[in-house]
Amino acid sequence: MSLENLTFKGGIHVPDRKEFTQDKSIEKAQEPNVVKIPLHQHVGAPCKALVKAGDTVKVGQKIGDSEASLTVPVHSSVSGEVKAIEQLYTHDGYRVDCVVIESDGLNEMDESVKPKAKLEDLTRDEILEIIKEAGIAGMGGAAFPLHSKMSTSLEAKVDTIILNGSECEPYLTSDHRMMVEHPEKVIFGLEVFMKYFGLDEGYIAVEDNKPDAISALRNASQGKNIKVASLKTKFPQGESYRIVDAVTGRKVPQGGRCKDVQVFVT
Repeated sequence: MSLENLTFKGGIHVPDRKEFTQDKSIEKAQEPNVVKIPLHQHVGAPCKALVKAGDTVKVGQKIGDSEASLTVPVHSSVSGEVKAIEQLYTHDGYRVDCVVIESDGLNEMDESVKPKAKLEDLTRDEILEIIKEAGIAGMGGAAFPLHSKMSTSLEAKVDTIILNGSECEPYLTSDHRMMVEHPEKVIFGLEVFMKYFGLDEGYIAVEDNKPDAISALRNASQGKNIKVASLKTKFPQGESYRIVDAVTGRKVPQGGRCKDVQVFVT
């Protein structure tokens, strides 16, 4: 099967306006003196604070968690002192508990942030636990906890994995720059999913307005059973159902999920 010029029926062509940032390298933002970290950053149950005012925290330390199944823990992004637990408004207009931390500027890492075993030595359950404890949730509107999406997709016996690198929305280029600057990390992420689902191959789908990303990923995946698919540039190519259609030809039923056609998209 050719992996060039893949697409779906329909769609529209909109000015992408990516020229403003598509050639700008990723930069580390200046660290703020004070951070206010919401304890509810995902769909599902909110976390309860594990720290209190006066406590000292480190980078990567767990500061919020919940016993609910559909949730992920929240971690500190700085080292410093907890000044308060306050209810504040988040971007979506809800008031949630937030941990207010004053940075000490030292960026001291918590002991929990340490290298794990080699991927080939990890069991399926260990992979899932690492992902859950890392607090990983989707970047879409629902912010769905990744470990939950993975476990339900495993039950559905998915046979195809697609990393969504299309980034079809106007102005957005952060995924583009990640694929160009750190293709080996993207490839490793796909290998984690392949290991978890017990599959021998995987796909990365990228729109053809990012030829440098496609080239970088193909170079980084040489010798691996990973295929980089080039998709026609149009909107909404990055929507998961359209990705499934373009890469596999399978149609997700109305009201269904990608897992219903045995595909995992992330």
